[in-house]
Amino acid sequence: MKEKGKNKKIKFYIKKSGSKGTNYKWIIGITLWTFLISSFISFISNVLLSNVGIFIAFVILIIIILIGILSDIIGVSVTAADEVPFHSMASRKVKGAKTSVFLIRNADKVSNFCNDVIGDICGVVSGATGAVIITKMMDIINIKNKTILTLAISATIASLTVCGKAIGKNFAISQSNNIVYGVAWFIESMKRKKY
Repeated sequence: MKEKGKNKKIKFYIKKSGSKGTNYKWIIGITLWTFLISSFISFISNVLLSNVGIFIAFVILIIIILIGILSDIIGVSVTAADEVPFHSMASRKVKGAKTSVFLIRNADKVSNFCNDVIGDICGVVSGATGAVIITKMMDIINIKNKTILTLAISATIASLTVCGKAIGKNFAISQSNNIVYGVAWFIESMKRKKY
């Protein structure tokens, strides 16, 4: 009889913890946004890369990797940041404080957008950029074995991305409040320039 009571308690806690439910509106919206952003960035990068030399193509690749790392830093910072200090800043009407609170309270969505949407798009686009660089290098340098060049470029892109994100995560956790405040300050500055 005691075991049945324990099972009921466990079921109660499971139901209680999952009571918020899945936000299907957010999932559908973010899927559509991912498709649109990915298509736009892929199109722009292909247009830019088709008319540039190999050095500029490498610069564009580094910029794409850095955007992915930066977005990952923001996503981790938002989940690690403490909301409390920003309340006192907001009461003193410090620029960026209210937006900081908003970002932290919506950490799941902000993190999803930064880490998954932007991060994954940058991963896909950097891979496509690598393919364009390989094609350009094949035209310039007379390499018979394309596989070795493909492996070298792909491995370099992957290692730079992983290394950058590993360093970025450590920085994001230790400086989470400062990073969130910096992002919030930038967002508010951009809003005020529009109006």
